[in-house]
Amino acid sequence: MAAVGTPQEPYAPKPAGEGRGYWRWHRDDFFPEPSFASWGAYRSALAATPARLRDRFTGRSTDAIELGALRRRSENEMRRCLTWWDLTWFGFGSVIGAGIFVLTGQEAHDHAGPAIVLSYIVSGLSAMLSVFCYTEFAVEIPVAGGSFAYLRVELGDVAAFIAAANLILESIIGTAAVARSWTSYFASLINKPASALRIQTSLKDGYNELDPIAVVVIAVTATMAILSAKGTSRINWVASAIHVVVIAFVIVAGFIHANPSNLTPFMPHGVPGVFQAAAIVYFAYGGFDNIATMAEEVKNPSRDIPLGLLGSMSVITVIYCVMALVLSMMQPYTAIDRSAAYSVAFSSVGMHWAQYVVALGALKGMTTVMLVGALGQARYTTHIARSHIIPPVFALVHPRTGTPVNANILIAAAACCIGFFSSLDVLSSLLSISTLFIFMMMATALLVRRYYVKGVTTRTHALRLLVFLLVIIASSAGIAAYWGTTPGRWEGYVVLVPAWLLGTLGIQMMVPAARAPKVWGVPLVPWLPSLSIATNLFLMGSLGSDAFVRFGACTAIMLIYYVLVGLHATYDVAHDVCSEDELKDYGDAADDAADEKATAKTADVERASAGDGGR
Repeated sequence: MAAVGTPQEPYAPKPAGEGRGYWRWHRDDFFPEPSFASWGAYRSALAATPARLRDRFTGRSTDAIELGALRRRSENEMRRCLTWWDLTWFGFGSVIGAGIFVLTGQEAHDHAGPAIVLSYIVSGLSAMLSVFCYTEFAVEIPVAGGSFAYLRVELGDVAAFIAAANLILESIIGTAAVARSWTSYFASLINKPASALRIQTSLKDGYNELDPIAVVVIAVTATMAILSAKGTSRINWVASAIHVVVIAFVIVAGFIHANPSNLTPFMPHGVPGVFQAAAIVYFAYGGFDNIATMAEEVKNPSRDIPLGLLGSMSVITVIYCVMALVLSMMQPYTAIDRSAAYSVAFSSVGMHWAQYVVALGALKGMTTVMLVGALGQARYTTHIARSHIIPPVFALVHPRTGTPVNANILIAAAACCIGFFSSLDVLSSLLSISTLFIFMMMATALLVRRYYVKGVTTRTHALRLLVFLLVIIASSAGIAAYWGTTPGRWEGYVVLVPAWLLGTLGIQMMVPAARAPKVWGVPLVPWLPSLSIATNLFLMGSLGSDAFVRFGACTAIMLIYYVLVGLHATYDVAHDVCSEDELKDYGDAADDAADEKATAKTADVERASAGDGGR
């Protein structure tokens, strides 16, 4: 692949062994690429933007690059110290937060009624489809980048950048939002109004309640994540165990005071109400993607990741459904409180003290969500920085702690700034749509991985795959749009549902598989990934037009950054940085020998830890 643009001095990274310390503040540590060496070089790079965009649209990474060349840019290795036991509890800690306590009452009261149980089943099945896709990728490419790395390999640099930008945005806004919620729940635990612990100012509404407690909570959880991944795991075990006790109390005490007559009418707002609620409660399942980012620190990825991810999410789905059923049986859906459903439900049966147990459980849940989030978000950021989309100084792993300290500080500092000032009422909807968008891209990437390998897949088969993928995505989007714009009508489904079926069947019948999973694979391909595309787009369509407007605006801003900075940094890296051994034919499919070498290295680590049963 020929370089595009004005010839420049090739960028050679400084070796780790030159006595350089971890803390670096030189300009070259942030912008070491030739395109940023001077204003003249930058102007030349900007002039070559169209050609470089074409180059990056077709540029794809490989398994071997992600497992080898990119990891070496962190200079120090993350420590392989986690097992399936750690991942399982990380799953509980990252997923079971305040969402189940807040969203269940809100959606049961407004949309689903007692059928909120079905909403949790629908959203849980959709989440499990995404978990399947993440698990296969995490087993085969066990690196810290998670979905960013997987999309870079299968869909290319531009698609990966869109994912990277959304991941960093989610990390910052999500951390800030949970931290402010932590303050509100802590206030309720000590019998004070939700805003009592915030500083009231004369700033614009939405920014007028300063939250120093949120800043402290973010700083503490980030510090824990910085010190040790294994130590963070131990803290998470204890905290999650407490949460399990709280959940067990809610379920047992709730069934003791349950009245089956409260389940009637079961579906007061019909099927649309069930799906509308499913689109909202889906986000009570969010956070499992953080587990995939820890694959680089797992002792035996092929065993531990499937057990940890699939095991924890299966149990969580059951827990959510049972908790929703308990709430529906304790009160008529019209009497369920929208903001404090479980506390009010227990008060209605005379257990007023139970509100403190519920508040403690929610507070603990938010703490572990932030703790595990601090681990996962820093690892996303580390791998993104390894690709030079953001400054590579954030890719460095500390030699003593074996953790990405700079990346942790970056996310925590940004989240502290936003969490201190903003109530996030407007920005929070971005979390929902960007998460679903990335999950949809992941399912698409899995189909590309299974059915396209350059040099193996013929041009005809590649074109068929592209056409069928477009049919699947277009028909899925059409179903979501038709559902949202023409409720109660069915004529459109007569065309759209068969189109989705034909697109999926077309891949199965007319495109031969080009690659089989090496260790663990998603079953029923292409049907389950195709269904994941459909369900994620369907849930996106349930979010309303405002969410799409904000998502489009943020994406446009992100793309401006990419055109001005990220494009030129990654272009320089692809064409100048790496030796032939590292990135030969960058942008092409994986070189078999390099793949086998990287896979063998991972397999050696797994065999060495095969005797470690978990704890």
